[in-house]
Amino acid sequence: MIVRTLDQIIGTPRHVSGKGWESRRILLRSDRMGFSLHDTVIKEGTEQRMHYKHHLEANYCISGRGEVIDVKTGKTYVIVPGTLYALDEHDEHILRAISGDLRLVCVFNPPLTGQEKHQPDGSYAPSSD
Repeated sequence: MIVRTLDQIIGTPRHVSGKGWESRRILLRSDRMGFSLHDTVIKEGTEQRMHYKHHLEANYCISGRGEVIDVKTGKTYVIVPGTLYALDEHDEHILRAISGDLRLVCVFNPPLTGQEKHQPDGSYAPSSD
């Protein structure tokens, strides 16, 4: 059984951040669960352009208000607490935090190792086993 608290993750290598975002990586590939689980914060007034070409991702909003834009279609979806959006087709997207910090519970498959860095196109490199 794995039991962790957010306090145990903050300030460790599982707590990573970049311009306008931070990710607290609760479960990673090394935990051998078949997915990774993250508590992610997108700072109010910022936007992130991402394109996970090698990972599927589901996101569940627990606070803040924002929007996600499907780059391919141009369609914009409102994100508020209780909203899930899943990138089931490796969808290139833009995520904006409009009111308050946008806080999301994120699941990645395949799981992240925790060492990934966004590439210039917004993706992570393929996972290597």
